[in-house]
Amino acid sequence: MRVSGATVVHGIMGNPVSHSLSPAMHNAAFAATGMDGVYVPFPVEDVAGAITGFKALGVRGVSVTIPHKQAVIGHLDDIDPVAEKIGAVNTLVFSQGRVKGHNTDWLGANRALAARMDLDGASVLLLGAGGSARAIGFGLLEAGAKLAIASRSPEPGQALARLLDCPWHPLADVAQLQADAVVNATSVGMGQMAEMSLVPAAKIGDFSVVMDIVYAPLETRMLREAKGAGCRTINGLQMLLYQGAAQFELWTGCQAPLDVMERELLSFLGL
Repeated sequence: MRVSGATVVHGIMGNPVSHSLSPAMHNAAFAATGMDGVYVPFPVEDVAGAITGFKALGVRGVSVTIPHKQAVIGHLDDIDPVAEKIGAVNTLVFSQGRVKGHNTDWLGANRALAARMDLDGASVLLLGAGGSARAIGFGLLEAGAKLAIASRSPEPGQALARLLDCPWHPLADVAQLQADAVVNATSVGMGQMAEMSLVPAAKIGDFSVVMDIVYAPLETRMLREAKGAGCRTINGLQMLLYQGAAQFELWTGCQAPLDVMERELLSFLGL
């Protein structure tokens, strides 16, 4: 990669950002397409100051990650209607001194699921009620899916169900619930919960498609058991890949090199 005075700067803002896979993925995309662009991490605490700085420096595009996906909204000039509904922004596009907020998390989830099933009219059970579940839920409804939510904590789960106008169920009832697909939008399956699954092994085969947004490990216990039961499975790297591709396309107006981006993600994870 060569960086010159004409190189267009992109990046990711959050706190922390040192663990992010996005720089590897996006820099590989710029290199593969021959674009004079670079993507760098920006550790940010002062959101307002960061936005002002990005505008002043001519930054083209920025990914937004924890904990700024909601806080950044108050500093935008424009916001995409779906991002406004979701109440969270993960992508900034700077143009002519203005910044517009988008959300590509839902696009990433939808594209990953659509590669395995027809979402229009399909029933999907969404596990979790946090920010990721919120974005995925809105996206599924945009695609015409029929949604149900199951969560451990009633209050946030019921609040999200009301917002999305869909049924809510206690997580303990998962074994009795029916759907075409199930999506784990929680952190269960990673870190200290790596050997946990929110769906009993005896139940997992009832779902035709099983998606887990966790990507470390790439194959969670839930996905391992789903594969063993003959389900079509989608790992968390696919959502990361497709949401990143949507960002790249918003910033450049060019089709993202998906194969290159996926290879770089797998390489970065040592796979």
